[in-house]
Amino acid sequence: MKASRWIILALLVTAVACFFIFDLGEYLTLESIKSHSGALKAKVQDHPWWAAGVFFAIYAALTALSFPGTVVLTLLAGALFGLIEGTLLVSFASNVGALVAMLISRFMLRDWVQKRFGKQIAGINKGLTRDGTFYLVSLRLIPIVPFVLLNPALGLTRINMWTFWWTTQLGMLPGHAIYVNAGEKLVTLRSVSDILSPSIISTLVLLAVFPIIATRLLAYYKARKVYSGWSKPKRFDYNLVVIGGGSGGLATARIAASYKARVCLVERERLGGVAMHEGGVPTKALRRLVNELHVRRDRQPPAEEFAELMTQVRQLTESARHDTLSEDCSRLGVEVVEGEGRLSSPWTVEVEGRTLTTRAVIIATGSRPWLPPISGLDDIEPLTCDTLLQLRERPDRLLVLGSGAGACEFAQLFQRLGSRVSLVSEDARLLEQEDADAGKLLAAALAADGVDIQLGLKAQRVESHAGERRLVCQGGENGVVSLPFDRLLLMTGNYADVEGLGLDELKLQCCDDVTLEVDEYLATCYPNIYAVGSVAGPCGAPHVAEHQAWYAAVNALFGGLKRFVVSERVLPRAVFTSPEIASVGLTEQKARELKLEYEVTRLDMATLPGAVVEGAKQGFVKVLTQQGEDRILGVTIVSAQASETLAGFVVAMKYKLGLRKLGDTVQLSPTQAQALRRVAEAWRQQHRSARLLAWAERLSRWRIKR
Repeated sequence: MKASRWIILALLVTAVACFFIFDLGEYLTLESIKSHSGALKAKVQDHPWWAAGVFFAIYAALTALSFPGTVVLTLLAGALFGLIEGTLLVSFASNVGALVAMLISRFMLRDWVQKRFGKQIAGINKGLTRDGTFYLVSLRLIPIVPFVLLNPALGLTRINMWTFWWTTQLGMLPGHAIYVNAGEKLVTLRSVSDILSPSIISTLVLLAVFPIIATRLLAYYKARKVYSGWSKPKRFDYNLVVIGGGSGGLATARIAASYKARVCLVERERLGGVAMHEGGVPTKALRRLVNELHVRRDRQPPAEEFAELMTQVRQLTESARHDTLSEDCSRLGVEVVEGEGRLSSPWTVEVEGRTLTTRAVIIATGSRPWLPPISGLDDIEPLTCDTLLQLRERPDRLLVLGSGAGACEFAQLFQRLGSRVSLVSEDARLLEQEDADAGKLLAAALAADGVDIQLGLKAQRVESHAGERRLVCQGGENGVVSLPFDRLLLMTGNYADVEGLGLDELKLQCCDDVTLEVDEYLATCYPNIYAVGSVAGPCGAPHVAEHQAWYAAVNALFGGLKRFVVSERVLPRAVFTSPEIASVGLTEQKARELKLEYEVTRLDMATLPGAVVEGAKQGFVKVLTQQGEDRILGVTIVSAQASETLAGFVVAMKYKLGLRKLGDTVQLSPTQAQALRRVAEAWRQQHRSARLLAWAERLSRWRIKR
């Protein structure tokens, strides 16, 4: 650390020490100020410039060091200097202190602030990117993030000093004026009856309603700005139009209809979306049938059984589709319109020549598979997750490109169906977003099934020679690897399906991954247009889209009265292989990236009788907790029923139940759910006091000898 930083650090430490050693906080209470207000007022009258300078310096120092007492000093400014002079003093002093706090954070405490206020900083950066300086002014007018956190947090952003200065000055001025006025009124109280005076009552009311008024005014200004140039219909056909009938769209439409709103659901192809027709539902059906065959037989099923197996998958999927029919939606109060929906204005949706007017719109059009730029790919009709389950002939050699959950799931399934499967990826390991131990265990399980795993290879081109197809990759020991295949399955990710929605005309902004930019309420730049599922972010799994549906529906219908911030704190994930991998919260790698202090408690499934008797002893439970505390930061389970066992941990994290309370919960025996109790007991054993255990041992021995 440079000498200048050591000097600044020494000054900061000295200031903090003096504040607490001399108990200066006792002078920053309302009672103390009221008792000394007369004497202080006299000094101000005798030496106005000297008093103003001292007050300015004290206020700026307290703000810079984020000490308590600035609110009381603001009230004192009103009592000593009056409304105009007091407001000016407080406004400029707080601005100087805020600027110093920001600079200290930027040059001295970058790592410390990033570690403790990482979430707030991420939210501020997102707001700055979306709304610029307007967002900064709104933060000051309505302290979403407390100023004690906001000033150092802004030090880690790219904001320049001038922008920080004027937005702080402008945004905090109304609030300072109200508090200074309150101080001028409150110190004049002599009796209880004075509280009922019109001036005091009006001041207290203004303090209470200012945040609400500021919120409304900012929302009104922002709405007028974004709606400028558009003509709003005088009446509407619907309260809500949902574009897209997948998992998120269906859930949103049903929730909105349950609130007796008039809802229209626009779907261009078929209700249920990818999850119902090509995704999770048919894949789960195929997995169940394949695993049953794998358990019953020592050999793989013959190729002629493949078409029959796919027919059974189709039948099971049809049975599960009972609540995604148009008739069922109509019965719930949702009108279904078939066709391509396109936004022609913030309040109108064009569908097959018909214009639907609506107060609010929710976009839930899902995603489509992303095809990487590989030369020769268009000539071979590659498979994707949308087309794989339409196969009627089993490929002898299947090459799966990818290393994520879907790639691993289909690689194992088709290997067990009799295909010779190669799993190829440029990543260093499988499931890079999940726990490293879980990825290694899954890689071993896939290899045991016969899957040829080729990692660290970057696909370059597809070649065909004498009727044989090959994928040429860069990497490996020889620099180039050529892999033969009959069919190529691409599992390289998805992109948001927003083509043809009319986003350009409305100037709706998209992120780098083509997803729509939405705020914490799932709203786009238009306050009446929302998005859910894959369109609203990279984590667009069906269960996430259904989770977002309530927030989007309620905010779209009642946003003028009350809006709810979508909670994405606890979102479970799963890889449906054998064994399954289920997780929630942080992994060790992510915790290290965030520089968190954590502990790991691990339990092998082989120690659970319920897992052993079910033949599911392969795997483990790993729980990350905050250092020295039982607060759960993340959980990873590898087991035959990991996705079911994880549910208890999800509830615990959602409602902030630590391992102590989780350990007090009774679980059925013998089941794998006992892992919750066992891992909690293991954590307790690690945190028992050695001194208390020694005394317990002495007591036990003494009682035996009596």
